[in-house]
Amino acid sequence: MADVILAESGLIAGVDEAGRGPLAGPVAAAAVILDPKKPISGLADSKTLSEKKRLALYQAIRENALAWSIAEASVAEIDRLNILQATLLAMQRAVAQLSIPPDHVLVDGNRLPVLAVPARAIVQGDRKIPAISAASILAKVHRDRTMADYAKEFPGFAFDLHKGYGTRQHLSELAEFGPLSIHRRSFKPVKDLCRDK
Repeated sequence: MADVILAESGLIAGVDEAGRGPLAGPVAAAAVILDPKKPISGLADSKTLSEKKRLALYQAIRENALAWSIAEASVAEIDRLNILQATLLAMQRAVAQLSIPPDHVLVDGNRLPVLAVPARAIVQGDRKIPAISAASILAKVHRDRTMADYAKEFPGFAFDLHKGYGTRQHLSELAEFGPLSIHRRSFKPVKDLCRDK
């Protein structure tokens, strides 16, 4: 995929999200402009990395990137807009919050947020483009930490383990305790529970 990098000039920001699929919590997005003078080894799609490796890379990215930012779209925004539009909104916010404006943006996936700079969507970009890999790591670690905080706030739910995804354990917790304020009421299992109450 070297042709993708060479086709763009100037500062390139990679963008990716974490948390589109879960039944609870915000969707997070990150934007990263890597410093070519400070290469970071081991960058890869965050889902393929161990938690220990992700945390080490999270720190390295924050210390060595030219610029980085993390943004969210809330549960209320997900329910109001739908998950795709909320994800694009989080991406838009992440790019807007970069301390250095990029000349070009490369986004993981097949849809683009509305941006003020040229952008390209790249399917499986988190596996192909280091800056997108870096963004995927920042977004995932940030969201995982958010969900771990929710586990302390709502002790009946093991958000630190299932991260809000619709696992058997989470569905069992939902059935026992009912939806919380951080549950996405537009998502079917939660919507059905709300209808039953």
